[in-house]
Amino acid sequence: MSNPPRPAHAARAAVTAAATLTRELEQRLLGPAVDAVASDGRKQRWARHKEERRSELIAGTMTAIRDLGPEAGMDEIAGHIGVSKTVLYRYFSDKSDLSSAVADTFIQSRMLPRLSEALTEDLGDYELVRTVIAVYVHIISAEPNLYRYCTASNAGTGTTIASAQRIFADAIESTLRTRLTVRQAETAGAGTWALAMVGGVEVTVGRWLDTSPVDADRLIDELTMLIWGGVAGIVGAGGSPARFTAAPPALPPLPGAEPA
Repeated sequence: MSNPPRPAHAARAAVTAAATLTRELEQRLLGPAVDAVASDGRKQRWARHKEERRSELIAGTMTAIRDLGPEAGMDEIAGHIGVSKTVLYRYFSDKSDLSSAVADTFIQSRMLPRLSEALTEDLGDYELVRTVIAVYVHIISAEPNLYRYCTASNAGTGTTIASAQRIFADAIESTLRTRLTVRQAETAGAGTWALAMVGGVEVTVGRWLDTSPVDADRLIDELTMLIWGGVAGIVGAGGSPARFTAAPPALPPLPGAEPA
């Protein structure tokens, strides 16, 4: 008999793939400059210095955003770091380039390590879904200014933020596919369901940052309740929209109502 599928293992593989994607995005920003001078030792040293200086400015920008807020402009960021705006523009083509670099670093330094650490092999399906939600909520609640800066409409091209969403969507999708496959159920909708879940969580957490009607643990419980209910309904229908539509799960009767 084959070993049962391990949802956390599949989810970790999705996170690893997402980490590779963000590194590729970073290399597309820095790689051409380094490759162009690969044959010249002096220029190589300058390229390494430029990359190191760029990293220092990214770290300084993250500190500035934490202190000044997500609406801070290039002048304010430069002043907080202790450099001129001209220095920032020497290493970043514009604010969009800087914000994309900040988002890349936020994903690599904050999001991926926390998620990878949380995805241990002893997680069951329910615990995996709740863990992914909890990591997302806790990271954002700990870094609200950086999150708002990275998700602002003018923050980069959107590719970096899309990769962050993909990390969580892939982790959930892998769980759905694993569970549906072992039950010989349909898996065609796994990507759609995962993206819908992540999109709903993202919108909810964004609004929660603005209003904070409940604490973080309560929010995690409410989101887990909704998403796990969806997962259970999907698995119960064998992953088939037709089967689900033909016999949707019934709600319990109202209190005091006569049984049908």
